[in-house]
Amino acid sequence: MSRGLDAALRLVRAQAALMKRFDAGLGGLHGVSLADFTMLLRLSEAPGDRMRRVDLAEALGLTASGVTRGLVPLERIGLVRRDADARDARVAYAALTETGRERLADMLVTAEHVAEDIFAEPPWTKEEAAQLAGLLSRLGGTGFTRREPGGA
Repeated sequence: MSRGLDAALRLVRAQAALMKRFDAGLGGLHGVSLADFTMLLRLSEAPGDRMRRVDLAEALGLTASGVTRGLVPLERIGLVRRDADARDARVAYAALTETGRERLADMLVTAEHVAEDIFAEPPWTKEEAAQLAGLLSRLGGTGFTRREPGGA
């Protein structure tokens, strides 16, 4: 097996393990999955806490229909609302609600705790975690900006 294939397969397995840990933490305390959390987090980083659904899909690496399916339960529980474009009825926005912003702040605390647990010393130093983040960026992985939800 080539080193590239071995690295890719290890990365896929690591992703599955990370998703399981985040899903357990976020689901147990907040009733959301890691996918739900990343949608909410991405919306919180957009101007006015809202994005066109197609832009959200692109930012998350999903299809437009995948984002729509993911947003439906978040809309149902009041974390996200659907906004129409006043000039183009074909365009739809996803926007965080006030409840969504408040709940996201609590979810961020939980996600930080999960991440701290995963990257606790040992076996991870802060430098190693930063190096991994840099290497994942070379593969197209993007992080999130550090600002409070609903903040400027």
